Amino acid sequence: MEVCVEFWGDLACFSPPYEKVERLSYPFPTPSAARGMLSSIYCKRTEFYWQITRIEVLSPIHYISFKRNEVKETVSDKPINTDDCRTQRQTMALRDVRYRITAAICPRPDYAGSEESLYQQALRRIRGGKCFMQPCLGLREFAAYFEESDGSRPPISEDYDAGLMVYDVFDLHDFALRKKARPRLSLFHAVMKQGVVEVPPYDDSCVLKTGGKSRC
Repeated sequence: MEVCVEFWGDLACFSPPYEKVERLSYPFPTPSAARGMLSSIYCKRTEFYWQITRIEVLSPIHYISFKRNEVKETVSDKPINTDDCRTQRQTMALRDVRYRITAAICPRPDYAGSEESLYQQALRRIRGGKCFMQPCLGLREFAAYFEESDGSRPPISEDYDAGLMVYDVFDLHDFALRKKARPRLSLFHAVMKQGVVEVPPYDDSCVLKTGGKSRC
């Protein structure tokens, strides 16, 4: 069983971790970004995680360049004076985007309930337009709107090899609550064929994880 949701918005930016100053977006969402969008709608970390299976690009890929006001400091114990540490940084974002995200719910080993109930709760929230927080398209200020997909919109007729793309920045099997997060970067070879990106399971040997080896 899977859920299929369409997300759209005016702007999107799915930048890799190494481009946090001058941002350049991937041409389509990363599985991590797609998982974040679905988690904004429905998320129970101790019970399940979202496994993205397919990302479809429904609108033509168009880039837009602009400068954004950002702060150079990170939040710490002391407050930040934005007038002193504000700067302008270049962003290469995507405009007028629409995606169809297909995903499966993967229950945790200790989850005692039924998988069907998780799907029913997720579909109720999607169909009702409910979310824990407004989904975003890569950056918090790029709001995403969503609805259950009826499959009527065809993906674009384009192929694109994005090379090694970020799969996720966390271990999907690690759901322990901590004061400080433990990131674990994973990568995969992202290829879009006729507007469709097939995403391998997180445990697939093709997914290259920190401290591990890929067989693809």
